[in-house]
Amino acid sequence: MSDEVLTPPSDDPFDHIIDAPFDSALSERYLVYAMSTITARSLPDLRDGLKPVHRRLLWAMRLLKLDPTSGYKKCARVVGDVIGKYHPHGDQSVYDAMVRMAQTFALRYPLVDGQGNFGNIDGDNAAAYRYTEARLTRPAIELMAGLDENATDFRPTYNGEDEEPEVMPGLFPNLLANGASGIAVGMATSIPSHNVAEILDAAILLIDNPKAEHDALMEIVKGPDFATGGILVDDPQVIKDAYATGRGSMRVRAKWHKEDEGRGQWVAVVTEIPYQVQKGKLIEQLANLIADKKLPILADVRDESDDQIRIVLEPKSRTVEVDVLMDSLFKMSDLENRFSLNMNVLDADRTPELMGLGDVLRHWLRHQFNVLVRRSKHRLEKIDNRLELLGGYIIAFLNLDRVIEIIRTEDEPKSVMMAEFELTDRQAEAILNMRLRSLRKLEEMELKREQADLLAEREALVKLIESPARQQTRLKKDLTAMRDAYGPDTELGKRRTMLEVAAPTRDIPVEAMIEKEPLTIILSTRGWIKAMKGHGDLNADFKFKEGDELGFAFHAQTTDKILVATQSGRFYTIGADKLPGARGFGEPLGTIVDIDAGNEIVAIMPAEQDRLMLLAASNGKGFIANMGDAVAETRKGKQLVNIKSGSKLLVARPVEEGADHVAIVGENRKLVIFPISELPQMAKGQGVTLQRYKDGGLSDATSFKLEEGLSWPMGGDSGRTRTETDLMMWRVARGAAGRLPPQGFPRDNKFG
Repeated sequence: MSDEVLTPPSDDPFDHIIDAPFDSALSERYLVYAMSTITARSLPDLRDGLKPVHRRLLWAMRLLKLDPTSGYKKCARVVGDVIGKYHPHGDQSVYDAMVRMAQTFALRYPLVDGQGNFGNIDGDNAAAYRYTEARLTRPAIELMAGLDENATDFRPTYNGEDEEPEVMPGLFPNLLANGASGIAVGMATSIPSHNVAEILDAAILLIDNPKAEHDALMEIVKGPDFATGGILVDDPQVIKDAYATGRGSMRVRAKWHKEDEGRGQWVAVVTEIPYQVQKGKLIEQLANLIADKKLPILADVRDESDDQIRIVLEPKSRTVEVDVLMDSLFKMSDLENRFSLNMNVLDADRTPELMGLGDVLRHWLRHQFNVLVRRSKHRLEKIDNRLELLGGYIIAFLNLDRVIEIIRTEDEPKSVMMAEFELTDRQAEAILNMRLRSLRKLEEMELKREQADLLAEREALVKLIESPARQQTRLKKDLTAMRDAYGPDTELGKRRTMLEVAAPTRDIPVEAMIEKEPLTIILSTRGWIKAMKGHGDLNADFKFKEGDELGFAFHAQTTDKILVATQSGRFYTIGADKLPGARGFGEPLGTIVDIDAGNEIVAIMPAEQDRLMLLAASNGKGFIANMGDAVAETRKGKQLVNIKSGSKLLVARPVEEGADHVAIVGENRKLVIFPISELPQMAKGQGVTLQRYKDGGLSDATSFKLEEGLSWPMGGDSGRTRTETDLMMWRVARGAAGRLPPQGFPRDNKFG
């Protein structure tokens, strides 16, 4: 007996420490982690375009029989099966993956049909999985076609209790159809969605001509086809270059149109936004441009979306060019963004590789040829098994009485039948397992017909398996059938993302970038103008040159256009931000616009877009005009009122808010009042007769609300006004002579 003493193994963990350099141990373990992240989490498989979590979700839903024609089941049930059987990760991450597969704005061809709140394009999250239900869609079923036909290999699940497919074998080109995105270790992938009909057409071209040039493929595959639509605005050559290498970027713009709202008003309406842009954040971004005064030509943004996107962009004024506004927004917001193309995928050997469009399609076709052969061999095996049984049934039918006798009399009928009729074990077992009621179905003609059909199908399958040319023909036929189901004339298949080469974007005009600030504008009787910062007291003691005095003073903004009306009926426009400061006496108005000498100024006011103004000449003619029609783009101004010889423009006054009547007083101190609706609105002209005179002409005109009465200032410096509400005796039709005004009406015949 040996003297050696046996000692039990030590439980001290320090006894198992391996002495190794730290850097090599770290790099080795990090490389294992990196490869695991790349191959088992972040990059899609080229063959089915899925990551493991998506593949396991579809597999679990298939086992739950959630096909498109069945009822929905709770997402909690699906997530539970996935994390319990196939994917031991967090339930929230699995549910998030499932939600994305159901979102119509995330996937071009959704693989999950969701019922309930699955989030929205505003960026709101989906409801918890206990509230939502789901089932598979038609593309998902087509992606999994062949799983029961030995079209792909299966592998054990993480705990070895079950099996899962290594890849989905179906013909649906999911990688390019729905795209993929992911960030691994040291590499990333970003593949846009595409139109299935275009992908299949390109695949058919490669079957016919495996060496087809990249340009030929790009004639078919125009570019991405995003779930949210939009417009691809890059040059076609830029797109071609990106798909040739598998890496690049493309500009995507929102789809919009201009809507006229009448009387010169318009708005820009966005109906599709770039892919992966959350509508809620986009609206917030546009609102911030307005609040931060970064784009003063944009007055308002409204979200009028329901099931369809409708973002209304209202310009500051109708004089803003719609293309200028949209170009500005494309530069300053996510109404235009870039989508990165980075086609990093796992090939059939699960090796990460950057591929161009042609390489992706060729690898996918190679996979589909392999699937076709495997499915054909599986079918061939099924046919052989059935033919074997049919052979036994035919023998039993031809010798039915003897077979029945053997079964009734022999203790071991199986072996007797096998010896007497030269049956195989399976044939004899099938005959013995037949029910008596099946005997009536053993008709020779039917059996032989089925046998003949199967033999013909078997012959075709053998030829298919042995002939690459026949495989190409068969795959082309299958691809064509699928292309018809997803053709451009179908609701799901028609292209959503349009392709246009964008015109050169305009530079944002300077006036659009003016900071909006309050101003007090002062114009002297001699035509000297200046602008003070802020809204000051209009009755303050302003500084003028000797012999000069205040003519007009009013409040405005730096972004306003200032209208200057003259007696000749010509209107001039000045940018408020261009006016000289309040230091000194200002500058002569004639240095800013070309006003003729002796052409006196009648009125000066901010041009409010769509604000109406009352225009009246000394001969008693006038009309209503839109301030926007008076805005001029040149120093020479715009002739708005045609003045007859011997007359002059006397009144250019904004129509009061809600005014429904007009009051006219003549030099003869006669007053008429009539509805404002009797005055035409004109863009230019002489107007109509407001009041008839025997001697003299018009003195003043104003607009007011009849129910509030007609007001005028009282004499002196009191600042008080008087209002007359009983105006029945002065209410006449337009063009009347009128009557003397109420007692106390100003002697200068002015309404103030």
